[in-house]
Amino acid sequence: MKYNFIINFKYSPLGVGGMMISEAIILAGGLGTRLKTAVPDVPKCMAPINGKPFIAFVIEHLQKQGIERFIFALGYKHEMFESFLASKLTSNSYQLSVEPESLGTGGAIKLAYTKATEKNVLVVNGDTLFKADITKLAPFHAMCGADCTLSLKPMQNFSRYGVVELNKDYSINSFKEKQFYEHGLINAGLYVLNTGKFLKEDLPDKFSFEKDYLEKYYQERRMYGVIQDEYFIDIGVPEDYEKAKLELK
Repeated sequence: MKYNFIINFKYSPLGVGGMMISEAIILAGGLGTRLKTAVPDVPKCMAPINGKPFIAFVIEHLQKQGIERFIFALGYKHEMFESFLASKLTSNSYQLSVEPESLGTGGAIKLAYTKATEKNVLVVNGDTLFKADITKLAPFHAMCGADCTLSLKPMQNFSRYGVVELNKDYSINSFKEKQFYEHGLINAGLYVLNTGKFLKEDLPDKFSFEKDYLEKYYQERRMYGVIQDEYFIDIGVPEDYEKAKLELK
């Protein structure tokens, strides 16, 4: 099944009404349980890929997309990130948000948002590289007045991910459970969130962003999807970690 890029409107490089995304939260606090057989002693996002940690590729892509300020949501072995980030970024371009205990993806985002300064913030998984064009994502988010806009990646013949289905206006129609699919759109782990709207939600300190926010509220909130058929790799399992080593030369 062929997916074409779905946004048919004119936009400027600064987006609708001059909107652009310049601040990002990178989720990098996970244990990486499934990857421990391949990389036993470091956090998943710090797994080495051809001489540098995987998260470096994520940072570099986002910088090319106009991201100037980073908030790193850290937990497991957070001290291992500190010297690397100090060598990679200027001190005024990033902050650390360290979980006192495991808060889940949602809790980590909520805690990191206490350091956010922008009206709309990009949220990405630090163990996933999706080379989405944020200059297309941001204006669509603004045009829709969205609470949350998801980046969606078309895939074929897969069972590792669930599927996201869209309505004709690209609002979220449903989230489907993991099983084998011949083709479908997966959640690529890259979002634009409206800061004010997200912080007004009555959410606990510990929760899953995917289950307790996206899947719980998509019918009641303004949530949309943008399809981009760009490079995607998730190093959460050893096979894809080895694949990343070959592809990210």
